[in-house]
Amino acid sequence: MMNIAGLGRFAAATIVLSGLAFGSAVKAQEVSEEQLKASRAAIDAIGATAQFDNILPGLAERLKAGLIQDSPNYQDIISSTVDAQALALAPRRGDLEKEAALTYAKTFTADELKAIADFYNSDVGKKLLRDGPVASRETAKAADIWAQGISRDLEKQSNAELSKVIKAPPPATDSPVAPAPAPAPAAQK
Repeated sequence: MMNIAGLGRFAAATIVLSGLAFGSAVKAQEVSEEQLKASRAAIDAIGATAQFDNILPGLAERLKAGLIQDSPNYQDIISSTVDAQALALAPRRGDLEKEAALTYAKTFTADELKAIADFYNSDVGKKLLRDGPVASRETAKAADIWAQGISRDLEKQSNAELSKVIKAPPPATDSPVAPAPAPAPAAQK
């Protein structure tokens, strides 16, 4: 009985401690209204959620295409119905904005978010957003060309150095075994 009672107290203590730890973790994840406001400003400045703008229209178009393929005689009603339902769901886009703001607020401090928003709202920040992808693409192209040249030179220089140490194998012949000489003709009697 003592062991069961001790086990019960241990379990109760574990539950209480884990509750405290869990409560601390949840509290650590809470963000202030100031952080959320700064987060929304940073998200707007960098256009963090702009890439998701076409999700609902894309889903609607795919659904319409599938439904029209199944029932081509109802194309007009299918299009108008799916479009109406998509417009009814459009306000839910705000849910994504809230989640993004919460994610950024948990990741960055309010001061960091303000600095991000300030930078990306500046002329230089706007230019980076506008021209940065082009610069990145061109840098990737340059890196590919550079890598090809380095690869070529590495192989050439390594082969040159290794040829000084490693003897080249004899040239390959067409046939792995040399043909045996033909037997001499037998003398006639």
